[in-house]
Amino acid sequence: MTALVVFADELRFMLPIRHRTGPVEIPVDGVNSLLHVVESLGVSRTEFGRLLVDGQVVSGDHRPAPGERIEVEATARPQPVPAHRYLLDVHLGTLARRMRLAGLDTAYENDADDPELVEWAIREHRVLLTRDRGLLRRRALPHGAYVRGQDPDAQFRDVLDRFRPPLAPMTRCPACNGLLRPADRAEVEPLLEAGTLQTYDDFFRCTDCGRPYWRGAHSEGLDKILGEALP
Repeated sequence: MTALVVFADELRFMLPIRHRTGPVEIPVDGVNSLLHVVESLGVSRTEFGRLLVDGQVVSGDHRPAPGERIEVEATARPQPVPAHRYLLDVHLGTLARRMRLAGLDTAYENDADDPELVEWAIREHRVLLTRDRGLLRRRALPHGAYVRGQDPDAQFRDVLDRFRPPLAPMTRCPACNGLLRPADRAEVEPLLEAGTLQTYDDFFRCTDCGRPYWRGAHSEGLDKILGEALP
């Protein structure tokens, strides 16, 4: 006794290679839920949207029956989230810096393990971004997303396309995520080289770590990154 599962094209890359070209025939035991079936095939719960059985929307608790045709849709884009507050796992450090440069509230530590990340996401109501599908299967995680792309440029484009967050460049510290505030020349003079002070006029300082920034190479690089990432 079997049922057929048809995955949206956007989700096929998550399936085992043998299942990527057409409908997947699954055994039906009357015990496992549809959510369990989809995740066991490699698609994390954060990545699929509606589930349809013979054209009717069902919940993840539905237990497949023999002969059913099940459709698994991808998460709709842009995806609504409770707040545009993000948390990135240890492998996405460069992406975290780019998101902060764009003004996105982005938490990141390079030594946080999986349980710590889930607890952190819950405590601060953050969307956990990762390329670890196992991490996204943790039932306690309220909001998460699998980041597409092998390089930071592609990953940044994927995040912007998926969530369409409001951007505010040069408002967050790329090093610690603290907010930036305007700073006068006298305040940052002890922290910068003479050439920088002579070349630039607009300065900022992180309210948390105190690092100075200026509208020079930072803003030019950010303009390039945003120009390539945005439509």
